[in-house]
Amino acid sequence: MSRAFEPVTVGRYTARNRVVMAPMTRSRAHGPGASPTELVATYYAQRASAGLIITEGTQPSAVGQGYPNTPGLHTVEQVEAWRPVTAAVHERGGLIFAQLMHTGRIGHPDVYREDLTPVGPSPVRADGSVYTLDGPREFVVPQPLDEAGIRQTVADFASAARNAIDAGFDGVELHGANGYLLHQFLATNTNQRDDGWGGTVEGRIRFVVEVTEAVVNAIGADRVGLRISPSNPYNDIVEDDHRETYRALLDRLNPLGLAYLHVGEGPDTEFTDELRALWTGTLILNPFTPGGYTGPEALKLLETGAADLVSYGALFLANPDLPRRLQVGGPFNAPDYTRAYSGDHEGYTDYPALSPADDA
Repeated sequence: MSRAFEPVTVGRYTARNRVVMAPMTRSRAHGPGASPTELVATYYAQRASAGLIITEGTQPSAVGQGYPNTPGLHTVEQVEAWRPVTAAVHERGGLIFAQLMHTGRIGHPDVYREDLTPVGPSPVRADGSVYTLDGPREFVVPQPLDEAGIRQTVADFASAARNAIDAGFDGVELHGANGYLLHQFLATNTNQRDDGWGGTVEGRIRFVVEVTEAVVNAIGADRVGLRISPSNPYNDIVEDDHRETYRALLDRLNPLGLAYLHVGEGPDTEFTDELRALWTGTLILNPFTPGGYTGPEALKLLETGAADLVSYGALFLANPDLPRRLQVGGPFNAPDYTRAYSGDHEGYTDYPALSPADDA
């Protein structure tokens, strides 16, 4: 049997296979409550055969929202709305972690349901624009977090993690990648602070370490994962010394005993082997696929030991029963990007599963 379909330890859990559903923004939390709907429960239940589902980015606070109609985990209403989602996945034997994503400077006041301004480590505006319900808007200069704001944001992450467990999630993934708030503190162009949360490598990793420690203290290290993306320039990120930064970060985080590290591989693919060697726990890899998406060939990363699990994004959207299709060699539905970004909120939920005859 291929290693992909062997069980593996993920924190306190045993995943039934090593195929992970990667976190992907869906924008299906409609209404003023920023809460998931019945469609969200259907969508994740269809994909419950994954060894682990990591949800779409879910904001830990109102100011952490960067896109329209994304869900939160900071109100009683949102916790209640997530319970049918987690129950639907568990009924099919799945594991599901909530990804906690604070977008920081990536957002716009028009996205919020309150009178708020995006925040960040420093007042450095991102190049580009964000989609709002009234059309695209250029990013604004974020409000730099002062010490009180940093302390509150750390507390927000811990509170959202407790809410996730209350909602039935098996754990949480902290989104420290793709140019969002945690990544902004790590990056040299977005973190221009000269206090204890900037100025040096140790200063720039401090916020990520503090958030991780707070969440570990709230729900236990074996229910916490972290996603990073070294050298990834997405959302106007520059990391002048990313190797030194992430070496220092892993050195601080290894002793915590996290459930996993999720590496969204960036252009510096040679660094991935070093990360694998440095990290003492379970490693999930989302391989670098510029201009495309992760395909069946990525399973070889498990055979070579480059990763313990592999995460799939677009291919999991188009193939709800992806582990089964990978095991029997296909067929695979091709992702339809026109539907993915057309505002069709039925999305991929109507892609069929394999019929018994397809196994022949």
